[in-house]
Amino acid sequence: MKAIKTDKAPAPIGPYSQAMESGGLIFTSGQIAIDPQTNALIEGGVVEQAKQVFENLKAVLEAAGSDLDHVVKTTIFLKDMNDFSKVNEIYAAYFGKAVPARSTVEVARLPKDVLIEVDCIAEKK
Repeated sequence: MKAIKTDKAPAPIGPYSQAMESGGLIFTSGQIAIDPQTNALIEGGVVEQAKQVFENLKAVLEAAGSDLDHVVKTTIFLKDMNDFSKVNEIYAAYFGKAVPARSTVEVARLPKDVLIEVDCIAEKK
């Protein structure tokens, strides 16, 4: 096992790693819409937050020697399932032809009261 750490994604806000590598797979922690340069939550709605979340996931995966093309599974946590179609549009823009398996769940509350959190499992390149 190997812990993954990059300053191109937000630092963890608790006792966990940005990602762990094990057996050729990368397991990311949930990413929220924090700007890694300012360490502040970005402004805007679910669209702006989703874009930042996927940029953060990209950065963590790149630090681990992977990328979004090698993601096999994602889990999306939404504050409001009415945002599902908006998130789908952003999701489709970040994942190419071979979209990963995915679960999407509505939750009562997320860290820092964000609207979306996403984690993933990816193969190492």
